[in-house]
Amino acid sequence: MAATLNGFHHVKLPVADVERSRDWYERVLGLRVFIEFVEDGELMGVALRDANNVVDVALRQDPVRAAAMAGFDPMALCVPTLRDLKAWQQRLDDLSEPHGGIVTGHVGQVLVGLHDPDGIEIRFYHPAQDDPEDAR
Repeated sequence: MAATLNGFHHVKLPVADVERSRDWYERVLGLRVFIEFVEDGELMGVALRDANNVVDVALRQDPVRAAAMAGFDPMALCVPTLRDLKAWQQRLDDLSEPHGGIVTGHVGQVLVGLHDPDGIEIRFYHPAQDDPEDAR
């Protein structure tokens, strides 16, 4: 097959309130807005990016679809080491953001149970099995 992929361009999530969700993704995940989508003078969406220019997340005003996604986990963010995964857990604790802790996934460790303002679950995944810290 000649057609190839080299990753995701972005993930787009529906939200009930763009400003509220933007603020949460900035505060909790450390993402920063790099595009605003204004239609007829109203903010209808934003594109956010992490500091390393690796992860792009778009949020789009769509309360009906946001409500339908509540409880679903459409996004698992890759974390390079178990130490980094534990650092994310500590960050969430420091921010008083409820989560379900680190559990063993099918491949690696997963920080589960973090929900955005619409109840959409965001997971942090450390998939490597050969990380020396995994043995601890």
